[in-house]
Amino acid sequence: MNSHIPAPQKLAPAAPEPPSSRFKSLAIGGVALAVVLGGYWYYSHSSTPAQQVRRETAAPVRVGTVERRDMPVIERTIGTVVANSNVQITTRVQGHLMTAFFKEGQLVKKGQLLFQIDPRPYQAALDRAEANLVASEAKYKRYQSLVNSNAISQQTHDDAHAEYLQARADVDTARLNLEFTRIVSPVNGKTGAILVQPGNLVTPSASVGASALVNITEIQPIKVSFALPQADLPRIQARARAGTLRAQIRLHDAGGVDLTAPVDFINNVVAGSSGTIEMRASVPNEDAALVPGQLVDVVVALDTLRDTLVVPREAVNNGPNGQYVFVVAADLTAQERPVRVLFDDGTHAAVTGNLQEGDRVVTTGQLRVLPGGKVRISGEREDGQSEGRAVRGKGAG
Repeated sequence: MNSHIPAPQKLAPAAPEPPSSRFKSLAIGGVALAVVLGGYWYYSHSSTPAQQVRRETAAPVRVGTVERRDMPVIERTIGTVVANSNVQITTRVQGHLMTAFFKEGQLVKKGQLLFQIDPRPYQAALDRAEANLVASEAKYKRYQSLVNSNAISQQTHDDAHAEYLQARADVDTARLNLEFTRIVSPVNGKTGAILVQPGNLVTPSASVGASALVNITEIQPIKVSFALPQADLPRIQARARAGTLRAQIRLHDAGGVDLTAPVDFINNVVAGSSGTIEMRASVPNEDAALVPGQLVDVVVALDTLRDTLVVPREAVNNGPNGQYVFVVAADLTAQERPVRVLFDDGTHAAVTGNLQEGDRVVTTGQLRVLPGGKVRISGEREDGQSEGRAVRGKGAG
């Protein structure tokens, strides 16, 4: 079966674009290009070249002022309260502990009775020793008269003499043991907890299983221990020689009162691990406000730098060639000036260098400052007046 397939028809060629339409497209493109070029020209010429450079390179900073004044050289540190002495009270004789004559935590005086051990066995021993002494003394005196008449040998006389001396020693020992049943405080101080209660059998400190009866800490006076860097040693030694080395001590509580005490101990070695040297100041501590182990603030005045240049601590920078500051010149350019720090108290630094009193130094924003580059001081207008004054002036007009 034959099917008739029609032949493909040829498309007619497109009619050429009229000249007027092509001209219209070119005109629209030219207008758009003119608008773009005009906007660029307006933006690039809307401010002066100097303003553009300043906008691109001026670093925002804050500044401080160079002062010339006296600056005290002080060191601040943390101190620890240390007992003047810490004594463990033990017994020197064995026996039953009968009574404690103090309360735990009580302040006691040197020589005050603390404990009583049952004295009866030691009183009996003393009585026997004294009786033996009487017999030995009588025998010795009798033999002394006999030896003079050659009734006895010299050896017999000497043995009687030795027996008499031994009896005297036995009496002294028995009397001491009886005294040791009364345990008294060897220092003025504050008692801790009673470690062995009355009723227990106590043994001398040298015996196996012996323990302390109580601990006494001497807190009047008391010491404050602290450490300063070894770099301060020349100033510390100079003050110590002059007798003016003192420490100011403040408790950490809000109502702490400053105490001033002389530094009466400087250690003979520098701690290798920390590079510091230990010092101690003695405090009367009459009100017992300081307790061993307590932490306190300590301030030590070591010297006074007279008529020196002082800058804010934040103005000093460390570079590959040493320390320096950025000085803001009158034209708002940053000038790098090398300095040497004499002392830093944590807030200000005493320095030497090419600085003048009243110079402005950069304290914040140094990372964006280049030597000789422009800076913009926060809080100031371009003419150097404060923004606050500028606003008030505009409002007054």
